[in-house]
Amino acid sequence: MISSVGRRRALPVAAACALALIMAGCGSAATMDRASVARSAECEPYRPYQGHDGTTVSMLGPVTHLEANKLAQAWRHFVNCTGIRIDYKGSSNFEKDLQDRVDKNDLPDIALFSQPGQMQGFVADGKLKPASAAVNTAAQKGWSTDWQNYGMANGTRYATPLGASVKSLVWYSPQAFKKRGYEVPESWDDLIALSDRIAASGAKPWCAGIESGAATGWPATDWIEDVALRLAGPAVYDRWVKHEITFNDPQIVAVVDKAGTILRNPRYVNGGYAGVASIATTSYVSAGLPLLTGKCTLHRQASFYGNQWPRGTKVAEDGDIFAFYLPPIDPAKGKPVLVAGDFVAAFADRPEVEAVWAYLASAEFAASRAPLGGWVSANKNIDLGLFTNPVDRLSAEILRDPKSVARFDASDQMPAKVGAGSFWTGMTAWIKGQGTRATLDAIEASWP
Repeated sequence: MISSVGRRRALPVAAACALALIMAGCGSAATMDRASVARSAECEPYRPYQGHDGTTVSMLGPVTHLEANKLAQAWRHFVNCTGIRIDYKGSSNFEKDLQDRVDKNDLPDIALFSQPGQMQGFVADGKLKPASAAVNTAAQKGWSTDWQNYGMANGTRYATPLGASVKSLVWYSPQAFKKRGYEVPESWDDLIALSDRIAASGAKPWCAGIESGAATGWPATDWIEDVALRLAGPAVYDRWVKHEITFNDPQIVAVVDKAGTILRNPRYVNGGYAGVASIATTSYVSAGLPLLTGKCTLHRQASFYGNQWPRGTKVAEDGDIFAFYLPPIDPAKGKPVLVAGDFVAAFADRPEVEAVWAYLASAEFAASRAPLGGWVSANKNIDLGLFTNPVDRLSAEILRDPKSVARFDASDQMPAKVGAGSFWTGMTAWIKGQGTRATLDAIEASWP
């Protein structure tokens, strides 16, 4: 759970006004004759989307604050060159707010989904519109079959990928590793050996936190999903997501117990905070900060966590903080990668809506957003050199690696009652000491 979907603060008033101006096409270009702007060389890439000057497309998504500003910057030239105004509203409680709007028949033209499960529910209810030919073409050019399939239903495309995040990362301090003679582990056994070495020195190697307001528990579900891919393998993972095997199946019990060898190990956690139970009350936002003071050494969290480090922190391979790929348990099962992301889907099929959707599905949009940092795309046509942020570049390289076996966040694909409900609360109870079997029996009983 949680990708660019972080539960972030709303924009301050001044920033919101600036964002509105950018999305409306502010600056000198906005005062120029629209036809002259549209014919300019700068607008050549946007010709396929022109012909809808003076229209407005409303959009709702989970991206707020700085990331919403970056979205607006990324599509600024599109807005100026097409004359289509994008009226974006970000919500830190997106899933509920969207459902409320659907219930009131107050639909946005476009929504940015981070939970394919919720999106598929709206498909089943007949709310979402099928993709146009232009959108289909852009999707087929840009993404692998696996990524495309998350937006399909009964052979029809209803959504296209936008941003992505790599969740299979462990954050660390390169300076601390160099000082203490540690090496980045390349296998699970190496990871455990490193953890034991740190613990033997009297320190707690791992720091963690799963508190996230109403969404408390989601970081623990990410741990379970990452271990499931590594221990049970992608095929079992897929069956688990579809409920073809139950939550309390022995294979999933083994997965949770394996995760517990780190998360519920009092010798390993919770560095910089307190004991194991403190994980449940430690905010996921601040959970990794003890890396900066040497109070912990390892913190498993997604690529988007790069946005949480304090200003002035050098995030790079030779910097204060960087990340490495969470190594496999069984190399024979490939290089499993847990991913999340946002998907674009439409509740309206007006021509200007289809134009915006087709643009967001294109490599041109991704190429505009990537250099702004704090964002990754799995679009295979993007020049990796555009990812100037080192962690973004690392994540893009992992996604492009032919050995990688990517699977989307399980909880985001499950029915909301489980994926955004009992799975979160169950893992929170587990962190606090509830038994594995009792936890999984309760989650299984909640499956609708």
